[in-house]
Amino acid sequence: MKQALQLRLGQHLTMTPQLQQAIRLLQLSALDLSQEVQEVLETNPMLEGEEEFSTQLQKEGDAQEAGEQTRESKEVEGSNDINNEREIQTDSSQLTEDLPVDSEWTDVYDSYLPPASSGGDAADHDYLVQRSGAVTLHDHLVWQMTLTPFTEQDIVIATTLIDSIDEDGYFKGDLQDILSSLNDEEATLEDIEAVLHRIQAFDPPGVGAQGAQDCLLIQLRQLAEETPYRDQAIKLCRDHFNLLSAQDQNQIIRRMKVDQQELAAIMQLIRTLNPHPGTAIAKSEPEYVIPDVFVSKRNNRWVVELNGEVTPKLRVNNDYASLIRRADQSDDNTFLKNHLQEARWFIKSLMSRNETILRVASKIVEYQRGFFEHGEEAMKPLVLRDIAEALEMHESTISRVTTQKYMHTPRGTLEFKYFFSSHVNTSAGGECSSTAIRALIKKLIAAENTSKPLSDNKIAAILSEQGIKVARRTVAKYRESMSIPPSNERKRLM
Repeated sequence: MKQALQLRLGQHLTMTPQLQQAIRLLQLSALDLSQEVQEVLETNPMLEGEEEFSTQLQKEGDAQEAGEQTRESKEVEGSNDINNEREIQTDSSQLTEDLPVDSEWTDVYDSYLPPASSGGDAADHDYLVQRSGAVTLHDHLVWQMTLTPFTEQDIVIATTLIDSIDEDGYFKGDLQDILSSLNDEEATLEDIEAVLHRIQAFDPPGVGAQGAQDCLLIQLRQLAEETPYRDQAIKLCRDHFNLLSAQDQNQIIRRMKVDQQELAAIMQLIRTLNPHPGTAIAKSEPEYVIPDVFVSKRNNRWVVELNGEVTPKLRVNNDYASLIRRADQSDDNTFLKNHLQEARWFIKSLMSRNETILRVASKIVEYQRGFFEHGEEAMKPLVLRDIAEALEMHESTISRVTTQKYMHTPRGTLEFKYFFSSHVNTSAGGECSSTAIRALIKKLIAAENTSKPLSDNKIAAILSEQGIKVARRTVAKYRESMSIPPSNERKRLM
């Protein structure tokens, strides 16, 4: 095979560094964008925030004003010396009368300075350090263990037991295995059970239970003895828990020997208990969502505006830009030129990002106007292709814009992707979005008779009467996505 040179013509798209930067900024969330902007400000001397520029102008104005006031102050300085001495004496006497003799300064006057740490001055104090982190269930139980008068052996057992408690508050370990892992000949199974009973008295009520029945009994026994129907509820959970789980009302009435009214009161007391006590304790730090756009209704029109607080305001530093000499090829001049070009591209990428987000958000609001007017039941089916074709963009661009971007609306702060959903055909030849179907299912279940809840087949039949063609398995899928239990679990005695 001979080697030869061939010429070919072709077209291809080149991902320039500027285009890559614009795409990367487009898919960043508001929090990630603020961090990215801060890093660029620290590395590029050509960029500065508009707030810094306004602060600099204010300082220059203050300095000029202070220079003018200096001349006037020198003229009246001599005449005010005597008056100042009189004021100081008056203030001292007044201060002595206000401050009691047997007290300290901080007892009367508040101090705004934080206590100075051993490693630095008060000016270097970080107020954010004072914020406490999220308290997990494990930390909460360990803290209570340290306040309990345990022996050294009990502390070892309690620590092992707490490590075996899951996030819902249930003890998932085996007492015999824990006894074998202790390697303590003096420890017995009775000791471990005694420590577990002490832990079950910790907060939140019901923690450390070995099952749902045990969890309810622990919480009922911790109630005051004079609580109405407490003893009957304990008896029901202890002796007839299987009937309670099956919601067999007739059998419970016959075996408990109670009437309908008493059973309703007992069930009302049991419903006040928490079957998952561990969820009462925070498991992670709260994550705050910063909206990228605001949607409001003005003069019967829906208006979309960018969130100015998270939109970076950057400008090129004119002082550094003026130092650039065109014909100079020195290292310093080349350094300034490169950073000036990067600063301009970065500002341009930010402007393009803001414009794209605003266009996509406006088009989403235009498509889903029924949702803003009437709620989830009026949500229209929408896919990324619809927005891409309307704005003459690529679907990948729309996907980047709608990821981790949030919209503050009168109906809550929602992610852009919330407005996109699949569709189901209707009998009239139209389409209904899956979000609207979920809202209808939720509305039907909320209005159902709890003694005879609606089955998935019945819900599908009701939706079919309204012209929405949906199968039973589709109803089950939507119901499970909303964490709604099936009809047999939704059934209540009263």
